Amino acid sequence: MLELATGSGLAMAAGVNAWIPLLLLGLLSRFSDLLSLPAGWQWLENPWVMVILGVLLVVEIVADKIPALDSVNDVLQTVIRPTAGGIAFGAGSASETVTVSDPQAFFEGGEWITVTVGVVLALVVHAAKAGGRVITNAVSGGTAAPVMSTVEDAAAVGVSFLGITLPFLMIPVLILFAIGLILIVRGVRKHRRLKQIDEAYGTA
Repeated sequence: MLELATGSGLAMAAGVNAWIPLLLLGLLSRFSDLLSLPAGWQWLENPWVMVILGVLLVVEIVADKIPALDSVNDVLQTVIRPTAGGIAFGAGSASETVTVSDPQAFFEGGEWITVTVGVVLALVVHAAKAGGRVITNAVSGGTAAPVMSTVEDAAAVGVSFLGITLPFLMIPVLILFAIGLILIVRGVRKHRRLKQIDEAYGTA
């Protein structure tokens, strides 16, 4: 089941930043022994693909750190991040890593299943990220956006590496994420209630 943990880590990272796990997969497969992409996903290590991913990553990093623009970026990424999550999960779970020597034995013939799982997982993480950013922007007036974005980028890199090198540690990460998701949902609901109360008193 380590393949599932590897794919989960990469898909979660894609839910935060679409390009980090994809670029990391390409770089590690091409320039290290930590990971070897299967034939169907080796396009990720193509130099031109990695250059394009790198450019998109820079654009994403900059846009996500500008107040107001970060929320617009989250809306635009609603399709991109889940798609990247599906690709990352499919490629990562089917790759040979330092901890997984025969991934195809686990996922043989079910590529669409892994991609679907990755899409769903990345979409959930993306929704949590976007919801959390709404709360922090409202509380800080947008000034916390650069800090939050930097932390999120670092987390995406860390979770990606964790999924590839120490996938068994993804279990507690998934548990912590579930707890955090519950807290974010509660926070968003509380923020909406307070906003509705303010609007009610403002019009009274």
